[in-house]
Amino acid sequence: MYVPTYFAADDEQVSNLLHRHGAADLITPTAQGLVATLLPLLFEPAAGGHGALLGHVARNNPHWQQPATGESLVIVRGPDHYVTPSWYASKAEHGRVVPTWNYLTAHVYGELVWHDDPAWLDSLVRRLTDKHEAGREKPWKFDDAPAAFVAGQLRAVVGVEMRITRIEAKSKFGQNKPEADRQGVAAGLRAEGDVDGARMVGH
Repeated sequence: MYVPTYFAADDEQVSNLLHRHGAADLITPTAQGLVATLLPLLFEPAAGGHGALLGHVARNNPHWQQPATGESLVIVRGPDHYVTPSWYASKAEHGRVVPTWNYLTAHVYGELVWHDDPAWLDSLVRRLTDKHEAGREKPWKFDDAPAAFVAGQLRAVVGVEMRITRIEAKSKFGQNKPEADRQGVAAGLRAEGDVDGARMVGH
């Protein structure tokens, strides 16, 4: 990933992104070419030297049956938004401005390990469910479903663990722009209801 120094994400941004992201793209090089699957992943920072990402795919998905020929890649995305030049204070000063896109993303590389173990899958799915149900007024619990039904669902998936070898992350929110331009973008995003985007640009 191309990451100019002023757009390099710090450790806190990367940790927050990996803990809080939704679904991400798992991309694996195989003898048949690239294979990709969108799936929710759970970050396990204590695994190995750099942590791991845990998830599952449908058993019928050929992704897990094709051996990787190199590192796999997970693309994790954070907040992103279009930036109109109309928000820049410098537009009125000299007009030398163009549209851009602000975003936070991480390219996470690692080695895949597939898990066809009901106990491993049971633990993972419970943790994923708890993560995404947290904060709801009436969180759905894994045990709300009949045990026999759950067992059948677990047989229909295969677990995946990507043991992280390296991470490249980029936080592009106008750090190379004058403060007046950044504040203009933050105000524009707030006016459009993008509070998270405004916070990323404004801090």
